[in-house]
Amino acid sequence: MQDEREKVESMKTELIHTPEGVRDIYGREYAEKQQIQKKLQERIELFGYQGIQTPTFEFFEVFGKEIGTTPAKDLFKFFDSDGNILCLRPDFTPSMARCAAKYFSKEDMPLRFTYQGNTFSNTSLLQGKLKETTQMGAELLGDDSVEADGEIISMLVDALLHTGVKDFQVSIGEVNFFKGICEQLSLSEEEEDALREYISNKNFFAAKEYLEARNKSEAVTNTIMQIEDLFGSVEVLSQAGELLDHPLCRQAIERLTALYQVLCAYGVEKYVSFDLGMLSSYHYYTGIIFKVYTYGIGDVIVKGGRYDRLLPYFGKDSAAIGFVIVIDDLMQALNRQKISISLPVKLITLVYDQSHFGQALSMAEILRKEGKPVQLLPFRSEKGRAAYEEYGKKQRSQEVIFLTKEGDLK
Repeated sequence: MQDEREKVESMKTELIHTPEGVRDIYGREYAEKQQIQKKLQERIELFGYQGIQTPTFEFFEVFGKEIGTTPAKDLFKFFDSDGNILCLRPDFTPSMARCAAKYFSKEDMPLRFTYQGNTFSNTSLLQGKLKETTQMGAELLGDDSVEADGEIISMLVDALLHTGVKDFQVSIGEVNFFKGICEQLSLSEEEEDALREYISNKNFFAAKEYLEARNKSEAVTNTIMQIEDLFGSVEVLSQAGELLDHPLCRQAIERLTALYQVLCAYGVEKYVSFDLGMLSSYHYYTGIIFKVYTYGIGDVIVKGGRYDRLLPYFGKDSAAIGFVIVIDDLMQALNRQKISISLPVKLITLVYDQSHFGQALSMAEILRKEGKPVQLLPFRSEKGRAAYEEYGKKQRSQEVIFLTKEGDLK
């Protein structure tokens, strides 16, 4: 009997904890998270982006290898009652592409969407990061112009500034620059994929070892290694243009140069830098690619880019560009940069003696009709007034009202 009780108690202890990689969010932190999402959404909607919601789980094929998204081993997979393989979404972009292809297949004008929700990654290599994260993003579909690239990046800068973060940098690259180098050096598809993995992780030492192990010439190795130094202000584009004369490389430099002019027109150029060695583990990116860095956190808080060949996979021939903001990482950056998140204080705490419940309820209903949130609390003498006043502060009450035995308001 004793063993059984100990077993039950042990089980209870386990159940109050969350699985590895997920956590509870409550109180002020939750309120701050909602406020950050609200601020971001306000700015994104000012650019004409409309809300959309896709399912938390999809068919496995939506995130399959052909899409070029998260590896199958890093997905949370399960079966439905019909035997179909489903998975929790690890990434919003393929879901958005599927949704657009289904409901807007005939639309030939640009579409602007914004969304928010949680994504899930079943990897053990997150180095303390969460397996479930909240993300907010925006997608501009049906516009392949450099002006569309500029709108997305400028809107992102505007939204981030609205949250209070000031010290950040949008680092921009172009996938075709790397592809042009691989073509000019006659690298195989296997070699290109391997180098993409190393370079996307900024592991140029491993890239050099990989090329040397395959007896690549010193000229080939040196060309690849020069990519590491192609980052900085707009002047780096001229430097990159002198490295190679492959058509894809030229097109990439021309696109980035034109994009810089658009960003100057928006007035956000001071938040922008360029990185010709930027790549992504997501293979669906086809052109402009960008990431946002800020101090206080060891990872990017935003990632995005152009993915013109993803929607055709689902049956809609359409260009597309977008970004996703990792809300949890943005909040961590704001916290470490000592940037306070102001919260609206509007709750009224009404503490009443039980003999005056009717009067308290009437007061609460009048205030609620005026749009003022009210929480009712029965007064217990053993706690004392100070305990209720302290509780009101924790609940962010703008005032604590006491309805005493005599019916007086204090």
